[in-house]
Amino acid sequence: MSSLLLVEDDRRLHKFLVPGLEAEGYTVAVADTAGEGYARAMDEKFDAFIFDIMLPDFSGRELCRRLRAADIQTPLLMLTALDATEDKVEGLRDGADDYLTKPFDFDELLARIEALIRRSGASGSERATRLQVGDVVLDRSAFTVHKGGELIEFTAKEFQVLQLLMSSPGRVISRTRILNKVWGYDSDPLTNVVDVNIQRIRAKLNWSTGTGLIKTVRGYGYKLTPDG
Repeated sequence: MSSLLLVEDDRRLHKFLVPGLEAEGYTVAVADTAGEGYARAMDEKFDAFIFDIMLPDFSGRELCRRLRAADIQTPLLMLTALDATEDKVEGLRDGADDYLTKPFDFDELLARIEALIRRSGASGSERATRLQVGDVVLDRSAFTVHKGGELIEFTAKEFQVLQLLMSSPGRVISRTRILNKVWGYDSDPLTNVVDVNIQRIRAKLNWSTGTGLIKTVRGYGYKLTPDG
C-alpha cells in the first residue's frame, strides 16, 4: 500500500480526493498549509507528494524548493489552477516531477501518481508488507498480527497505532502524531484515546508497561524498542 501526502487547503477537494485515493488502495495524509506539509514530509516517509501551489502560508513551489534543499526526493505532483506554460515550467524547475491543472480527471490523476511511484521504484508492491519486531509480525496487506505464530485480533485503530510504531522502531512517536495519523486532525487533543489504545495493544500482546516493547516517553509519546 503506497502512502501519499496531500497538501491542499480546499476542504471540498479533500472530501473528493481522499476517499477516492483510499478506495484505490492508497493511504493519504492531509495537510492544510505548506508549513504543516513541510513538517510531515520531514517527519514521515511517503511514496509521493501532491501539492497545491496556492496555499495560505507560503506557496507549494516554495514548499517544493525547501524539501528538495533538504534532500527529500520523494516524487512530487503539483495540482493547481495555474495553467499558464510559464507556471508549469517554473514548478518543474523548482523540483516538481509532474504538473496537473484543475479541473482534472480523477483517472488521469491516478495514472500520473502511479507513473511517478513506478519511476521512483517506490511502488506499494516493493514496500515491505510485513513488519516484524521481536516475535511480533504485522502484515499490512492481510491486516493481521501474529505473536509467536499466534494470531492476535486487533481493531482497525489498534492495528493502525501498532503499525505506526512498528514502522519506526526505536523512534519516539508523539501522542499528537499518533492522534492525527490515526484519528485525524480534527480530533480533540485532550482525549486519552491514544493511551487507551496503547493499553489495549499491550494487553493483547501480553506486554507490561515495564517489560514490553512499547515504552512510554513521559510527557511526549511512545516508542517501540526492538530489544525490549
